[in-house]
Amino acid sequence: MKKALLPVNLLMLAAILASDICYMTFGGLAVKAVTSILFVLTGLINLTYCVRSKARLRFPVWMAAALTAAMLGDVLLGINFYLGTAVFALGHIFYFVSYCMLVPLNRRDLVCGIAIFAAALSIILFVPVLDFGGGLMQGVCGGYAFIISFMVGKAVSNLLGQRNVLYGILAAGSVLFFLSDLMLVLDRFGSLPYTGTLCLSTYYPAQFLLAFSILSFANTGRSGAKAAEAGETRQK
Repeated sequence: MKKALLPVNLLMLAAILASDICYMTFGGLAVKAVTSILFVLTGLINLTYCVRSKARLRFPVWMAAALTAAMLGDVLLGINFYLGTAVFALGHIFYFVSYCMLVPLNRRDLVCGIAIFAAALSIILFVPVLDFGGGLMQGVCGGYAFIISFMVGKAVSNLLGQRNVLYGILAAGSVLFFLSDLMLVLDRFGSLPYTGTLCLSTYYPAQFLLAFSILSFANTGRSGAKAAEAGETRQK
């Protein structure tokens, strides 16, 4: 099953990218929903492998929950922006928790999170082309930026603490996720050219990488446990 899963993941990536292109070309909430369901399905396929290989399930289960919340946030954004943002924020918390299942919280996480949040907040507060139409929406975006900044900061911090393939995949996916959300803000509140395309062209690859990380976790050491245990040992 292990050898078959890499081609399966590549096929899922191709399907995600093809559906993403369809959504960018034609639009439609149904197409968006299908594209998002595909990255959740990728995560669930890899989670099944983790279960069958007797991997520790704390990281994969939290990651699968985060992917599911992101998919729901995708759909809800097309219905109600505030509700979609709230569900997305919950998903980012799940991502953050999944990263903590690999490496416990430490001071480096705080430093990375604060640095990224400072950059994000500066954009929200001081970029002149952005018009949030009032303090409420600006506050919502600021709160969301706080959550995603510490999610990304944790992924980057884990990679700085221990460089391996799994942490590299998580950091790359998280950074792409952050860039996608930045493009979304610039598109929705700044009406800048090409930001919508850049948002979608980074968002779905980011989600695939995060879904693929479940397989990488299972393939690291025996059943993925060694990588997590090594990370925990470094923090003690």
